[in-house]
Amino acid sequence: MIAPLRFGLVGTGYWAQETHARSIAATEGIEFSAVWGRRQAAVDEVARRFGVAGFTDFDAFLDEIDALSFAVPPDVQSTLALRAIRAGKHVLLEKPIAVDAETADALVDAAELSGVSTMVFFTLLFDPRMRAIAAQAESAHYTGGQGLWLGSALSDENPFNTPWRHDKGGLWDLGPHALSVLWATLGPIVATTATSGAGDLVHLTMRHDSGATSTATLTLNASDAADGFSTVVWGVGGRLALPVDDVDELQALGVALSELAANIRSGAPSHRTDIRFGRDIVRALAQAEASITAIGIR
Repeated sequence: MIAPLRFGLVGTGYWAQETHARSIAATEGIEFSAVWGRRQAAVDEVARRFGVAGFTDFDAFLDEIDALSFAVPPDVQSTLALRAIRAGKHVLLEKPIAVDAETADALVDAAELSGVSTMVFFTLLFDPRMRAIAAQAESAHYTGGQGLWLGSALSDENPFNTPWRHDKGGLWDLGPHALSVLWATLGPIVATTATSGAGDLVHLTMRHDSGATSTATLTLNASDAADGFSTVVWGVGGRLALPVDDVDELQALGVALSELAANIRSGAPSHRTDIRFGRDIVRALAQAEASITAIGIR
């Protein structure tokens, strides 16, 4: 009988508990062993709820696990993930993996040097409907796409109303979702430009290596009445609305965890949604941010 892989969770917040912890605990072939957090009281709460060991010492936490899943702000994630990867631990990262290209490059370099297996939880790319569409994308000959991502995460009552989202806005929070599905259906993004509007509102324009072009509008400051996500791709065969607004997040993360576990057991360091893809999305977002800065709008 194959021993289960010992998984740890980095983070104690809403997303960490309600999605990551529950998915880790429910995924066959892995054992939810430990949780790490910055506040002892929060660590104790998660540890009690899920029956795992709790740590505020990151090195001691790493000693108890084979792999770890991250649910912390991007700047915290990138710092701790680099330590974990260098310690030879396999990682499941949240998107974005970092908020600048240099840090993303450093994470990829470390993963390649260590030979660990990696996964980035681009939620929609682990949905079976989205995967079926992506598998047929080349033969469908899509030539354009448009995403409208109107989030209300910065409203007072929203559990995702967190400091890093106020700082980085829709570009970095919703951008990974928007770009990942356009990448999957239209091909790799080779150039990104952007302009900004009120608050965190950003309009992106992308060019893909297939020759296709796409756009995306992003904000976290939409009203509850306007809140919602949509993406349409089109080509000679017509238009197709992508399933971006009703994904089962627990199921999707379970797929990501299972595929990471399979790669760990087989010794496979790569996956189509691994840390290298995470880096590529960060590069596109950083290019968009730079284009906004260059024209002096923000």
